[in-house]
Amino acid sequence: MDFPTLAIIFAAVGAGALVKGATGMGMPLIAVPFIASVMGLQHAVVVLVIPILFSNAWQVVKFGAARHDPGMKFLVPMLVACVVGIAGGVWFLTTAPERGLSIALGALLLAYFVFRIARPSFVVGSDAAMRWAIPAGLGAGILQGATGISAPIGVTFIHAQKFLRDAHVFAVSAMFLALGAAHLPSLWIAGLLKPEWVLQGFLALIPIMIFMPVGQWLSSKLSQAAFDKMILAFLGIIGLKLVLGI
Repeated sequence: MDFPTLAIIFAAVGAGALVKGATGMGMPLIAVPFIASVMGLQHAVVVLVIPILFSNAWQVVKFGAARHDPGMKFLVPMLVACVVGIAGGVWFLTTAPERGLSIALGALLLAYFVFRIARPSFVVGSDAAMRWAIPAGLGAGILQGATGISAPIGVTFIHAQKFLRDAHVFAVSAMFLALGAAHLPSLWIAGLLKPEWVLQGFLALIPIMIFMPVGQWLSSKLSQAAFDKMILAFLGIIGLKLVLGI
């Protein structure tokens, strides 16, 4: 394990942790593409498993009171479907060409970017959320298993329900926690948990513990809308980079 490798991981995870602390999401969206562009997608996915589990458990506990929100009825069936979808995604990770997965991930990020620009007022009601919970969960699980990023499906679905901030953070963190918990044994079965990569994941908890509280502090100083626009712009740039291979 060399210093440049750790520096890249710390920078990517630290930037992601800053945004996650402020908005409840964003760490894999930022860290996975950055690490994958230097070290490969499999390496990035494995390194992020431990940070994903830790950061989301932290926020599920912090915003746990939101579980009583009446709109949360969709969450349990969605989480079950997420876990089911993981296995199919890991199969794609081990069999599909890495370049093809990168292009698919970039296309999904660009689709998410375009959708948010074109339909900023779109709302998924509680009845529709229950109908689409399982398909959305399956899609998020497959995407998580294949790329380490589920937000283009999962977060889009939850965000479209227009929860208040605490409820939104709780829902997306519960989804990420369930996905991370299912992802870990799936990666082990697939033979991808290289000891060095796992150790790098544990070391990546250091920038999380430093930068997540900073992000939470910043969220009290800047509007949620400002952070949302920043994340959306970043997603568009990363999606374009992955699609073009630059």
